[in-house]
Amino acid sequence: MSHGLNLAQLEAVNHLGGPCLVLAGAGSGKTRVITHKIGRLIQAGLSAERIAAITFTNKAAAEMRERASQLVGKDAKKVLICTFHALGVRLLREDGSALGLKPQFSILDTDDITSLLKDCGTTTDTATARQWQWTISAWKGAGLTAEDALAQARDELERSTARLMALYQERLTAYQAVDFDDLIALPLKLLRDFPAVREKWQKKMGHVLVDEYQDTNATQYELLKFLVGERARFTAVGDDDQSIYGWRGATLDNLKRLPQDFPELKVIKLEQNYRSTSAILRAANNVIGPNPKLYPKTLWSDLGEGEPVRVAEGDNEDHEAERAVARIQSLRANSVHKEWRDFAILYRANHQARPFETALRRAQIPYKVSGGQSFFDKAEIRDLCAWLRLLVNNNDDPAFLRAVTTPKRGIGHTTLQQLGNFATQYKLSLFEALFSHSLGTAVNARAIAGLHEFGRCVNDLEYRARHTLGHEAARTFLTDWLKDIGYEQHLYDNEDSEKVAAARWNNVNEFCDWMAGRCGGQVGDETGAQDTDERTSTAGPSQGAGAPSGRSDPAKRQSVGATTLLEIIQTIALISTLSDREQDQNVLTLSTLHASKGLEWPHVMLVGVNEGLLPFKLDSEASDLGGESLAARLQEERRLMYVGITRAQRTLVVSWLKRRKKGRETVPGLPSRFIAEMALDQHTVKEDPREKLRALRAEFAARAQQNKAAAP
Repeated sequence: MSHGLNLAQLEAVNHLGGPCLVLAGAGSGKTRVITHKIGRLIQAGLSAERIAAITFTNKAAAEMRERASQLVGKDAKKVLICTFHALGVRLLREDGSALGLKPQFSILDTDDITSLLKDCGTTTDTATARQWQWTISAWKGAGLTAEDALAQARDELERSTARLMALYQERLTAYQAVDFDDLIALPLKLLRDFPAVREKWQKKMGHVLVDEYQDTNATQYELLKFLVGERARFTAVGDDDQSIYGWRGATLDNLKRLPQDFPELKVIKLEQNYRSTSAILRAANNVIGPNPKLYPKTLWSDLGEGEPVRVAEGDNEDHEAERAVARIQSLRANSVHKEWRDFAILYRANHQARPFETALRRAQIPYKVSGGQSFFDKAEIRDLCAWLRLLVNNNDDPAFLRAVTTPKRGIGHTTLQQLGNFATQYKLSLFEALFSHSLGTAVNARAIAGLHEFGRCVNDLEYRARHTLGHEAARTFLTDWLKDIGYEQHLYDNEDSEKVAAARWNNVNEFCDWMAGRCGGQVGDETGAQDTDERTSTAGPSQGAGAPSGRSDPAKRQSVGATTLLEIIQTIALISTLSDREQDQNVLTLSTLHASKGLEWPHVMLVGVNEGLLPFKLDSEASDLGGESLAARLQEERRLMYVGITRAQRTLVVSWLKRRKKGRETVPGLPSRFIAEMALDQHTVKEDPREKLRALRAEFAARAQQNKAAAP
């Protein structure tokens, strides 16, 4: 069970008797420690059902589940391995009735919340609603109620937002709905205020392992405390040097509080890195050095010195991109790593990707942009999917709320609140409540007429979709439906820019073509669906980010039988999981530093490392921030640089711009202070002239190829 573990890892795996903090430096094998500790706990006699491993992303949970399965076999299926929010859902589904929630409560997505806040705040401005959403989320993450926020408000803006939060919470309660932050805040309230529920869950949790502990916020820390209770059987695994999510509520105070709240805490450091060469780790250790340390540690590796970290200069963004492409081509020609997936270009902000995309397309290098918006995440597509989800499942309350209010049809929030209260009282879905004979006791006759009209519309659409077969019939159905509900007019009425409205309407038509193209095909025909988290590009013509690719190849269909439109609609829910099939594509990665955390590549280029980009806009905000806040921001930006450096396994190039775009202007560029902090001069190996000549030749070849491609 302990095969292949070093001494520090073994100590962490074998510490079973009390609270444990594992400070896992980058690339030090933290997932290995967690999975081996699951095995060790089972070996020691703890039932697998009483072990919980909690992380922050579905992807990380899936990886942990797979590795645990390889180590402990079928027992891994009994271990609760999930995200914090999935754990919150489980608590609320089982015991949320204590808070007045029915088991089928709805979870609102970002667009649903924005729409609800617009109505609560009587505004049509999306930016304002998003700002309210951000503020309310931060308050909930800090464990504040609307009353708490109002009491602590520093100015009228915060006071008005706190009052809006109170109204927003009333609407959520009436709709039997929660938002993402409630999936932590409400389980915390459940455990804190109901001793019987708390005792039940503490008995269930024989040992709790928390991955990426440095990313927890205040409410997640309190939730953990109530879950483990006085026995404090838990293992927190994290790295204070990789805490880069302060902007969304993560706090290093949780690391400081652990030894205070749990005096018997055992602290174990994992400092051996299995990922990077010594040259890369030295640069990383030097960069993170100036930050204050809760628990000092120094990464080391036995992978050898390796190639020196190189610093490159670009005249501007386009030149930097050209040099990056030339460097990649040279490395690929002279390295054992020949796959495009072995290369990554990392940057601070999304807008920095554009010149690299252009240069990569010209050089015919396939790539993906991590973190790009999926076609199916666009608001207009989510609107249509809500309607279609409701046809398939009338009990889908979030879909009901979105469909009944998009486009507007004279059904206001007072009516919906009354409907929600009625549905809660009689334990019905909103759609079921709509046709109840007793609804007149809660909703006036005029409002009921509007609700019934909507309900008949949904039922009629469901019947027609069930009997629609064939491409042309499906396209006619979808066209008639959009015309009947007035969706095109809705888009133009709610956009200030006619150009933006036209683009959104074009997306709608593209979606309908995609749906119709599958109707009458074969069951399982999903070959046209694209990623939801990444957009992929090749050298040839391509559609927008994640757009459906039109009609699929009939040869790829499974011969199971023709499908109706309703059956196609039922597969929409699967689209979000289809990206898993494409995760191992042989493409280069373009990614923000935040999105790169937890990943690694043999060859990394860290680009745009300029003052004002990394660290990001500190000087312009200095007047608005106090000294302590400014210092905290700089420390987090330094940790972000550290994360970028430690993504590299074999080679790392850091580049900066002599001139860079700032808005519509071009301004002189300064190398980031972090480049000097890497202290490369102390260990610089003089560049081999032959290597420099190869790089120049590759750069000239790339430019020649680009010129040839651009020629008419």
